Amino acid sequence: MTEQEVGVVGAGVMGAGVAQDLAQHGFRPILVDVAPAALDAARERIRKSVRAESLFASSKPAVSSDQVLARVSATTRYEALSGVDFVIENATEDIDVKRPIYQRLDAICPKGCVLIANTSCIPITRLASFTKRPALVIGVHFMNPVAMKHTVEMIPGSKTSGQTIDKVKGLLEQLGKTCIVVKDSPGFVSNRVLMLAINEAIRLLDEGVADPDSLDGIFKSCFGHPMGPLETADLIGLDTILLSLEVLRDSFDDAKYEPCRLLKDMVAKGRLGRKSGAGFHPYA
Repeated sequence: MTEQEVGVVGAGVMGAGVAQDLAQHGFRPILVDVAPAALDAARERIRKSVRAESLFASSKPAVSSDQVLARVSATTRYEALSGVDFVIENATEDIDVKRPIYQRLDAICPKGCVLIANTSCIPITRLASFTKRPALVIGVHFMNPVAMKHTVEMIPGSKTSGQTIDKVKGLLEQLGKTCIVVKDSPGFVSNRVLMLAINEAIRLLDEGVADPDSLDGIFKSCFGHPMGPLETADLIGLDTILLSLEVLRDSFDDAKYEPCRLLKDMVAKGRLGRKSGAGFHPYA
Protein backbone atom coordinates (compact mmCIF):
# COMPACT_ATOMS: atom_id res chain seq x y z
CA MET A 1 0.00 0.00 0.00
CA THR A 2 1.42 3.39 -1.05
CA GLU A 3 2.24 6.18 1.39
CA GLN A 4 2.59 8.77 -1.39
CA GLU A 5 1.48 12.33 -0.65
CA VAL A 6 -1.00 13.86 -3.10
CA GLY A 7 -2.21 17.44 -3.01
CA VAL A 8 -5.96 18.09 -2.97
CA VAL A 9 -7.03 21.72 -3.41
CA GLY A 10 -10.54 22.69 -2.35
CA ALA A 11 -12.28 21.21 0.69
CA GLY A 12 -15.84 21.18 -0.58
CA VAL A 13 -17.92 18.10 -1.32
CA MET A 14 -15.70 16.92 -4.18
CA GLY A 15 -12.41 17.79 -2.53
CA ALA A 16 -13.38 15.91 0.62
CA GLY A 17 -14.48 12.95 -1.49
CA VAL A 18 -11.19 12.87 -3.41
CA ALA A 19 -9.18 13.12 -0.18
CA GLN A 20 -11.21 10.30 1.36
CA ASP A 21 -10.74 8.03 -1.65
CA LEU A 22 -7.00 8.67 -1.70
CA ALA A 23 -6.68 7.95 2.02
CA GLN A 24 -8.74 4.76 1.77
CA HIS A 25 -6.24 3.51 -0.81
CA GLY A 26 -3.22 4.26 1.33
CA PHE A 27 -2.23 7.67 -0.02
CA ARG A 28 -1.57 10.64 2.25
CA PRO A 29 -3.66 13.50 0.86
CA ILE A 30 -2.72 17.06 1.77
CA LEU A 31 -6.04 18.91 1.73
CA VAL A 32 -5.66 22.65 1.11
CA ASP A 33 -8.34 25.33 1.45
CA VAL A 34 -8.15 29.02 2.30
CA ALA A 35 -11.02 28.64 4.80
CA PRO A 36 -10.22 26.76 8.05
CA ALA A 37 -13.95 26.14 8.56
CA ALA A 38 -14.11 24.36 5.20
CA LEU A 39 -11.26 22.07 6.26
CA ASP A 40 -13.05 21.22 9.53
CA ALA A 41 -16.27 20.53 7.63
CA ALA A 42 -14.40 18.33 5.16
CA ARG A 43 -12.93 16.18 7.92
CA GLU A 44 -16.37 15.70 9.43
CA ARG A 45 -17.81 14.90 5.99
CA ILE A 46 -15.11 12.27 5.48
CA ARG A 47 -15.80 10.73 8.90
CA LYS A 48 -19.53 10.43 8.20
CA SER A 49 -18.97 9.13 4.67
CA VAL A 50 -16.60 6.33 5.73
CA ARG A 51 -19.00 5.29 8.49
CA ALA A 52 -21.95 5.35 6.10
CA GLU A 53 -20.08 3.15 3.62
CA SER A 54 -19.53 0.57 6.36
CA LEU A 55 -23.32 0.20 6.74
CA PHE A 56 -23.61 -0.95 3.13
CA ALA A 57 -20.45 -3.04 2.95
CA SER A 58 -20.75 -6.81 3.03
CA SER A 59 -17.91 -6.99 5.50
CA LYS A 60 -16.07 -4.69 7.87
CA PRO A 61 -14.16 -2.03 5.88
CA ALA A 62 -10.41 -2.45 5.73
CA VAL A 63 -9.84 1.12 6.93
CA SER A 64 -11.83 2.83 9.71
CA SER A 65 -12.82 6.49 9.67
CA ASP A 66 -10.14 7.27 12.27
CA GLN A 67 -7.50 5.55 10.15
CA VAL A 68 -8.64 7.43 7.05
CA LEU A 69 -8.55 10.79 8.82
CA ALA A 70 -5.13 10.03 10.29
CA ARG A 71 -3.79 10.01 6.72
CA VAL A 72 -5.39 13.33 5.76
CA SER A 73 -3.41 16.51 6.42
CA ALA A 74 -5.47 19.71 6.34
CA THR A 75 -3.89 23.12 5.87
CA THR A 76 -4.46 26.62 4.51
CA ARG A 77 -0.85 26.77 3.26
CA TYR A 78 -0.21 26.03 -0.41
CA GLU A 79 3.46 25.70 0.48
CA ALA A 80 2.63 22.25 1.92
CA LEU A 81 2.41 21.07 -1.71
CA SER A 82 6.04 21.88 -2.51
CA GLY A 83 7.06 18.21 -2.62
CA VAL A 84 4.12 16.36 -4.23
CA ASP A 85 3.99 14.63 -7.63
CA PHE A 86 0.25 15.20 -8.17
CA VAL A 87 -2.24 17.90 -7.21
CA ILE A 88 -5.98 17.41 -7.75
CA GLU A 89 -7.79 20.75 -7.94
CA ASN A 90 -11.47 20.87 -6.91
CA ALA A 91 -12.23 24.59 -6.58
CA THR A 92 -15.54 26.23 -7.48
CA GLU A 93 -16.54 26.14 -11.16
CA ASP A 94 -15.51 29.74 -11.67
CA ILE A 95 -12.60 30.64 -13.92
CA ASP A 96 -11.80 33.72 -11.83
CA VAL A 97 -11.45 31.49 -8.76
CA LYS A 98 -9.38 28.86 -10.54
CA ARG A 99 -6.93 31.18 -12.35
CA PRO A 100 -4.97 32.35 -9.25
CA ILE A 101 -4.96 28.79 -7.88
CA TYR A 102 -3.20 27.44 -10.97
CA GLN A 103 -0.77 30.34 -10.98
CA ARG A 104 0.05 29.67 -7.34
CA LEU A 105 0.38 25.92 -7.82
CA ASP A 106 2.64 26.48 -10.80
CA ALA A 107 4.95 28.61 -8.67
CA ILE A 108 5.02 26.29 -5.63
CA CYS A 109 4.82 22.71 -6.92
CA PRO A 110 7.87 20.78 -8.21
CA LYS A 111 8.64 21.13 -11.93
CA GLY A 112 7.45 17.60 -12.67
CA CYS A 113 4.24 17.81 -10.63
CA VAL A 114 1.07 16.98 -12.58
CA LEU A 115 -1.88 19.33 -12.04
CA ILE A 116 -5.19 17.47 -12.31
CA ALA A 117 -8.32 19.56 -12.79
CA ASN A 118 -11.41 17.96 -11.30
CA THR A 119 -13.69 20.28 -13.22
CA SER A 120 -17.04 19.51 -14.75
CA CYS A 121 -17.25 22.25 -17.38
CA ILE A 122 -14.19 24.49 -17.77
CA PRO A 123 -11.89 23.53 -20.69
CA ILE A 124 -8.56 22.05 -19.62
CA THR A 125 -6.56 23.95 -22.24
CA ARG A 126 -7.76 27.20 -20.71
CA LEU A 127 -6.73 26.14 -17.20
CA ALA A 128 -3.35 24.97 -18.51
CA SER A 129 -2.76 28.41 -20.05
CA PHE A 130 -2.50 29.86 -16.55
CA THR A 131 0.67 27.82 -15.96
CA LYS A 132 4.12 27.38 -17.46
CA ARG A 133 3.58 23.59 -17.55
CA PRO A 134 0.67 22.97 -19.97
CA ALA A 135 2.04 19.52 -20.81
CA LEU A 136 1.50 18.56 -17.16
CA VAL A 137 -2.10 19.75 -16.86
CA ILE A 138 -4.96 17.30 -17.43
CA GLY A 139 -8.63 17.01 -16.54
CA VAL A 140 -10.11 14.17 -14.51
CA HIS A 141 -13.82 14.54 -13.87
CA PHE A 142 -14.50 12.49 -10.74
CA MET A 143 -18.11 11.58 -10.08
CA ASN A 144 -19.88 12.06 -6.75
CA PRO A 145 -19.64 10.23 -4.37
CA VAL A 146 -16.01 9.78 -5.38
CA ALA A 147 -15.27 6.69 -3.28
CA MET A 148 -18.22 4.78 -4.78
CA LYS A 149 -17.78 5.73 -8.45
CA HIS A 150 -15.26 3.62 -10.29
CA THR A 151 -15.16 5.40 -13.66
CA VAL A 152 -14.03 8.93 -14.48
CA GLU A 153 -13.87 11.18 -17.51
CA MET A 154 -10.28 11.97 -18.49
CA ILE A 155 -9.72 15.10 -20.56
CA PRO A 156 -6.27 15.88 -21.98
CA GLY A 157 -5.75 19.51 -22.94
CA SER A 158 -4.33 20.48 -26.33
CA LYS A 159 -0.78 20.38 -24.91
CA THR A 160 -1.11 17.54 -22.37
CA SER A 161 1.72 15.06 -22.93
CA GLY A 162 1.33 11.33 -23.40
CA GLN A 163 3.57 10.82 -20.37
CA THR A 164 1.16 12.86 -18.24
CA ILE A 165 -1.76 10.77 -19.46
CA ASP A 166 0.07 7.56 -18.56
CA LYS A 167 1.04 8.87 -15.11
CA VAL A 168 -2.52 9.84 -14.28
CA LYS A 169 -3.90 6.54 -15.57
CA GLY A 170 -1.47 4.84 -13.19
CA LEU A 171 -2.71 6.95 -10.28
CA LEU A 172 -6.32 6.17 -11.13
CA GLU A 173 -5.58 2.45 -11.35
CA GLN A 174 -4.26 2.59 -7.79
CA LEU A 175 -7.62 4.08 -6.81
CA GLY A 176 -9.44 1.23 -8.55
CA LYS A 177 -10.79 3.52 -11.24
CA THR A 178 -10.97 3.23 -15.00
CA CYS A 179 -11.10 6.25 -17.27
CA ILE A 180 -12.93 7.15 -20.44
CA VAL A 181 -10.88 9.64 -22.46
CA VAL A 182 -12.79 12.43 -24.24
CA LYS A 183 -11.73 15.56 -26.11
CA ASP A 184 -11.43 18.94 -24.43
CA SER A 185 -14.67 20.89 -24.79
CA PRO A 186 -16.78 22.86 -22.28
CA GLY A 187 -18.78 20.37 -20.22
CA PHE A 188 -16.96 17.47 -21.92
CA VAL A 189 -19.56 14.68 -22.39
CA SER A 190 -21.25 14.01 -19.06
CA ASN A 191 -22.07 17.54 -18.00
CA ARG A 192 -22.83 18.91 -21.43
CA VAL A 193 -25.71 16.41 -21.51
CA LEU A 194 -26.52 16.17 -17.79
CA MET A 195 -26.79 19.91 -17.12
CA LEU A 196 -29.36 20.29 -19.90
CA ALA A 197 -31.41 17.42 -18.50
CA ILE A 198 -31.31 18.78 -14.95
CA ASN A 199 -32.16 22.31 -16.07
CA GLU A 200 -35.14 21.04 -18.07
CA ALA A 201 -36.31 18.94 -15.11
CA ILE A 202 -36.22 22.04 -12.91
CA ARG A 203 -38.17 23.94 -15.55
CA LEU A 204 -40.84 21.20 -15.57
CA LEU A 205 -41.09 21.51 -11.81
CA ASP A 206 -41.37 25.28 -12.05
CA GLU A 207 -44.19 24.93 -14.61
CA GLY A 208 -46.07 22.57 -12.27
CA VAL A 209 -45.98 19.63 -14.70
CA ALA A 210 -44.91 17.23 -11.91
CA ASP A 211 -43.80 17.31 -8.28
CA PRO A 212 -40.21 16.33 -7.34
CA ASP A 213 -41.04 12.76 -6.31
CA SER A 214 -43.02 12.10 -9.47
CA LEU A 215 -40.41 13.66 -11.72
CA ASP A 216 -37.57 11.67 -10.21
CA GLY A 217 -39.73 8.56 -9.98
CA ILE A 218 -40.25 8.46 -13.74
CA PHE A 219 -36.51 8.26 -14.36
CA LYS A 220 -35.96 5.65 -11.66
CA SER A 221 -38.95 3.43 -12.46
CA CYS A 222 -39.19 3.82 -16.21
CA PHE A 223 -35.52 4.10 -17.14
CA GLY A 224 -33.86 2.28 -14.26
CA HIS A 225 -31.77 5.27 -13.18
CA PRO A 226 -30.56 4.98 -9.58
CA MET A 227 -31.41 8.65 -9.04
CA GLY A 228 -33.71 11.12 -10.75
CA PRO A 229 -32.46 14.44 -12.17
CA LEU A 230 -33.57 16.50 -9.18
CA GLU A 231 -31.98 14.07 -6.72
CA THR A 232 -28.83 14.21 -8.80
CA ALA A 233 -28.89 18.00 -8.69
CA ASP A 234 -29.26 17.91 -4.90
CA LEU A 235 -26.29 15.56 -4.66
CA ILE A 236 -24.05 17.69 -6.89
CA GLY A 237 -25.12 20.96 -5.25
CA LEU A 238 -27.45 23.49 -6.86
CA ASP A 239 -24.79 26.20 -6.72
CA THR A 240 -22.48 23.98 -8.78
CA ILE A 241 -25.32 23.25 -11.23
CA LEU A 242 -25.91 26.98 -11.65
CA LEU A 243 -22.23 27.78 -12.21
CA SER A 244 -21.86 24.89 -14.68
CA LEU A 245 -24.83 26.06 -16.75
CA GLU A 246 -23.44 29.60 -16.80
CA VAL A 247 -20.08 28.32 -18.03
CA LEU A 248 -21.77 26.33 -20.80
CA ARG A 249 -24.01 29.25 -21.78
CA ASP A 250 -21.09 31.66 -21.99
CA SER A 251 -18.76 29.16 -23.70
CA PHE A 252 -21.17 28.27 -26.48
CA ASP A 253 -23.10 31.56 -26.51
CA ASP A 254 -26.24 29.43 -26.58
CA ALA A 255 -29.45 30.31 -24.74
CA LYS A 256 -30.39 26.64 -24.33
CA TYR A 257 -28.02 26.55 -21.35
CA GLU A 258 -29.68 29.54 -19.63
CA PRO A 259 -30.32 28.50 -16.00
CA CYS A 260 -33.96 28.12 -15.06
CA ARG A 261 -35.42 30.89 -12.87
CA LEU A 262 -36.31 28.44 -10.10
CA LEU A 263 -32.71 27.23 -9.93
CA LYS A 264 -31.45 30.79 -9.53
CA ASP A 265 -34.02 31.48 -6.81
CA MET A 266 -33.13 28.37 -4.82
CA VAL A 267 -29.41 29.14 -4.91
CA ALA A 268 -30.10 32.72 -3.82
CA LYS A 269 -32.08 31.37 -0.85
CA GLY A 270 -29.30 28.95 0.14
CA ARG A 271 -31.26 25.81 -0.74
CA LEU A 272 -28.28 24.03 -2.27
CA GLY A 273 -29.23 20.37 -1.90
CA ARG A 274 -27.79 17.76 0.40
CA LYS A 275 -24.95 19.93 1.67
CA SER A 276 -27.37 22.58 2.97
CA GLY A 277 -29.96 20.10 4.27
CA ALA A 278 -32.60 20.91 1.66
CA GLY A 279 -32.91 21.28 -2.07
CA PHE A 280 -35.64 19.79 -4.24
CA HIS A 281 -35.95 17.18 -1.51
CA PRO A 282 -35.45 17.49 2.28
CA TYR A 283 -32.42 15.91 3.94
CA ALA A 284 -31.85 15.20 7.60
